[in-house]
Amino acid sequence: MVSLSSRRWCAVLVLALVLTWPPVALAAALSTEVDGTGIQVEVVEDLAEAHLGEWEHLTFEEILATDPEVVERLRNQEAIWHRAPGGERLPEFRARVGRAVEGLLAAHPDGDVLVVAHGGVINAYVGPILGIEHEMFFLPENTSLNSVVVEGERRRVRFLNDVLHLTDPELFEAPAAGPSRDAASG
Repeated sequence: MVSLSSRRWCAVLVLALVLTWPPVALAAALSTEVDGTGIQVEVVEDLAEAHLGEWEHLTFEEILATDPEVVERLRNQEAIWHRAPGGERLPEFRARVGRAVEGLLAAHPDGDVLVVAHGGVINAYVGPILGIEHEMFFLPENTSLNSVVVEGERRRVRFLNDVLHLTDPELFEAPAAGPSRDAASG
């Protein structure tokens, strides 16, 4: 998926590729994909997923065992992270993510900035633009693209959850070198 995603990213002019924290193996995989493109790669810690307090280092199964209502909320596709004891609350999470993204936009005013982020981070930034208060209003597909257009101080969501690079990867392949005009007429 990384290769298909990066092929699509490199098909447009991207000034900066921003990775959320912790980047782990993703940074290494992406650095080879964008090597030689001139794309600047940064890691921004404030684009980390919501801090989960006492749930921070628990397995998913351990989290489910802490609160019986969590299982029911998951069955109904409702957000659970706000239930984490000592966890980051939605207003603080959205403020942190918003400051980080807006800082990146200010640092790169003349081109596109691509942020590779988890679903909660995407929801935290896009939700306020759309006027949605729910903390996890949609579940982004892995490697999906979500586009926000910057128009001065205004932000407009262009599209959400686009996976065209996975469903139709041929659209983002480099054009094959065809026969030269002379050879074809020959």
